[in-house]
Amino acid sequence: MADGLPLAYHHISKMNIATLYPSQCTLGEGVLWHSRRRSYFWVDIQEGILHEFNTAGGLKTWNLGTPVSMIVEQQDDTLLLAVKGGIVLFNPADGSTAKLVSIENSEPGNRCNDGACDSEGRIWVGTMDMHAEAYAGNLYRIDTNLGVTKVINDLTIPNGLVWSLDQARMYHIETMSRSVKSYIFNRQTGEIHYEKVVISVPPDMGYPDGMTIDAEGMLWIALYGGHGVSRWNPDTGELLDKITLPAPHVTNCCFGGDNLDELAVTSARENLDAEQLAQYPESGNVFIITGLGVKGVSNNRSNYKKQYQYV
Repeated sequence: MADGLPLAYHHISKMNIATLYPSQCTLGEGVLWHSRRRSYFWVDIQEGILHEFNTAGGLKTWNLGTPVSMIVEQQDDTLLLAVKGGIVLFNPADGSTAKLVSIENSEPGNRCNDGACDSEGRIWVGTMDMHAEAYAGNLYRIDTNLGVTKVINDLTIPNGLVWSLDQARMYHIETMSRSVKSYIFNRQTGEIHYEKVVISVPPDMGYPDGMTIDAEGMLWIALYGGHGVSRWNPDTGELLDKITLPAPHVTNCCFGGDNLDELAVTSARENLDAEQLAQYPESGNVFIITGLGVKGVSNNRSNYKKQYQYV
């Protein structure tokens, strides 16, 4: 037994946990593996900083001057970033940004939070109150023509978004209810219809935050206040694995590396007092877990163009 789970569910024979980079983020998030650049990207939401760590050992940072959350890989060399007030096109070559679409500019207390790209290149992004006021947030779909549709309203902290391997379902985390909900997903139109709660995270495991999916269709969920990441079966709701990390507030995760067989995990220093930070000095760092025995799947890529800027 390990962490109260049957050993059969653990891929721990060769598992190793290391620090990818000691970024000491206030609120690390949005981690993404960029295969063409052989880099991990992640953000520090509250500080408005975008990081890129290349596997050759090089680190780049950009201060965007505004809260930044989601990162999406495009078909060219640019990225899409969710910032306070909308989505911007970011060029890592020169650090330039171009605004693509506004989201909730009329809600100055809100910001974008987690999001993702579906298989057809549409962007999905949640919004929330910057002080996590209850039911102030929403989930939006941005179509490839930059049409914006509110698809779920009255959310508090909308978080992880992934699609099943057969693209028949969308999974979405609602952090404050500690739940992962499934929606029937129409790949052609982007329409969703609520199905059910597929995972309920127990209170003693913290709050579900970011999420990714592996090549076996299992969900990996970062646990804010839960000291780790967990693996779940969305068909049964069963907890399959929990990996403990040296940081209480674990925020997001993604598979990466040339073989998509390593898991990068972000964490946060926020909401920890001096005593807790002394106990967990690696809080805010990005961790890398290898030897899991499972692989991830390739990123969906968007293809928004500069001619759509400043909508």
